[in-house]
Amino acid sequence: MNGVLSLDDIRLSGKRVLYRVDINSPLHPETGAFLDDGRLRAIIPTLSDLSDAKVVIIGHQSRPGRSDFTDLSGHADRLERILGRPIRFIPDVCGKVAIDAISEMNNGEILCLDNVRMHSEEIALKKAGLEELRLSQIVSELAPEFDAYVTDAFAAAHRNSPTLTGFADDLPCIAGRLMEGEISALQTAVESPPRPYVAILGGAKADDSFRVAKNLIERGVVDTIAFVGVVGNMVLWVQGIDIGEGNKEFIRSTLADDFDTAWSMAEELVANHSDLLFVPSDVAVEVGEERVAKRVDELPVPHPIYDIGLETLMRLRPIMMDAKCILWNGPASYFEKPAFAFGTIEILNMCTETAAMTIVGGGHTSALVNSRGVGDKVTHNSTGGGACLQMLCGDRMPVIEALQHSAKKFA
Repeated sequence: MNGVLSLDDIRLSGKRVLYRVDINSPLHPETGAFLDDGRLRAIIPTLSDLSDAKVVIIGHQSRPGRSDFTDLSGHADRLERILGRPIRFIPDVCGKVAIDAISEMNNGEILCLDNVRMHSEEIALKKAGLEELRLSQIVSELAPEFDAYVTDAFAAAHRNSPTLTGFADDLPCIAGRLMEGEISALQTAVESPPRPYVAILGGAKADDSFRVAKNLIERGVVDTIAFVGVVGNMVLWVQGIDIGEGNKEFIRSTLADDFDTAWSMAEELVANHSDLLFVPSDVAVEVGEERVAKRVDELPVPHPIYDIGLETLMRLRPIMMDAKCILWNGPASYFEKPAFAFGTIEILNMCTETAAMTIVGGGHTSALVNSRGVGDKVTHNSTGGGACLQMLCGDRMPVIEALQHSAKKFA
């Protein structure tokens, strides 16, 4: 798997395994209850494979100063119920309490250490190199206690910190089942997708969508790029269609300092690659809380554009049904409003109906797949929002680089 060790490469039965996960989860602001435990459920396959090892889980929840910054005791409890095996929470990251608990472990036992971001080094050393990370207290105290390091922290794979990248020189660093699946699917989406390949890019972060489009086009792997949602509205605007002052201002304010960059990327795409681009031909606007259909040639209107229209979906359907691979990242609409969920839900339905390989990017689209219970009907549903986007953009992924570095050293 592209120079990375997997659980199939190293036997870990009876070994002491440090297991870095990303179980950062949305919590209810008042009760602290889990609003979505998808990231906890996603690490079960790896924990099952490590059932006869001594496993110590490390992870984070939010960051200091935020209301959902908590210890991981609740995560350990929830994971214990999902897994059906005892998980002991240790209120320490790398001090004496943690080290003593680790040294007393038996095979098959699982510990969960505290939120690693409660240790100042985890955030303070985010720009540090490998040698400085190795010298951190977290790495220097924990590394001698273990035989191997396994990571499923894909959602943080675009970040750098002692617990994410610091063990690469001291321990064999291995991709867990979740990390292995993410790397495999997203590498396919970027490097060698079955053709025809359709990328559907939506949501509000237009600059990210344009970077993904640019990367796929430069690699020569994509056949159609469908822009929907706010991104689609911006492409229409760049094409010279007046989408209305309110919709323009929403795009400007959402992108803020990134607006000029996004605009120039969109201009370049429209000028040089219009043959690959699919844009909406009709939309739905909100008039007095009602959904009203408008053809693009009927714009501008003073109302907010909240969805793509029926004709656009009918044009998109045969393209998706003929595809061999589909990447979908970002909703097509303001789908939290029931009257405007139609476009996004229909794209999801098409993803579940097609015979194509379907890769759903992180964030809102991934959460929608989970909430509608159709995870088994898409090929891959990414757990990483920003990490997924950075990989699709072809940007650096420090955690994957650390895995590759370690594989060279320990293979």
